[in-house]
Amino acid sequence: MRLALYQPDIPQNTGTILRLAACLAVPVDVIGPAGFDMSDRNLRRSGLDYIAHVDLTRHLSWERFMATRNQERAGRLVLLSSKAAATLPAFTFSESDTLLLGRESAGVPDAVRDACDAAVAIPLRPPLRSLNVAVAAAMVLGEALRQTGGYPHL
Repeated sequence: MRLALYQPDIPQNTGTILRLAACLAVPVDVIGPAGFDMSDRNLRRSGLDYIAHVDLTRHLSWERFMATRNQERAGRLVLLSSKAAATLPAFTFSESDTLLLGRESAGVPDAVRDACDAAVAIPLRPPLRSLNVAVAAAMVLGEALRQTGGYPHL
């Protein structure tokens, strides 16, 4: 299981997601360009001392991220999207999935959506549209790890 952040906008959300990944031993891909300074110093400020415990890979672009995935013959790319037809309670995860999170301000472009193998939505009561990206990441990652037995062993 992996998390991938597509051109994140908000450093605090990115820091929260990196902290989540550190605690659950889940590698993270950050796909640039980010909407803020992605220096280690800036990430440490938003993710506290947890950043040193994250298996973090930075990609300069979507194209480079996809090239790396193709070289590694990675598993499915699963987009978290409020527009997805499949819902979290009905979705079956695989331990080789990468969960892709879009930009806080705009999600992902159609070309990125089309490159994904699947998309999943968290059902919300109308007329509410979406959750904070870090909250959504925690909910979906938690369910994916539960289904695949991927939580760290104590």
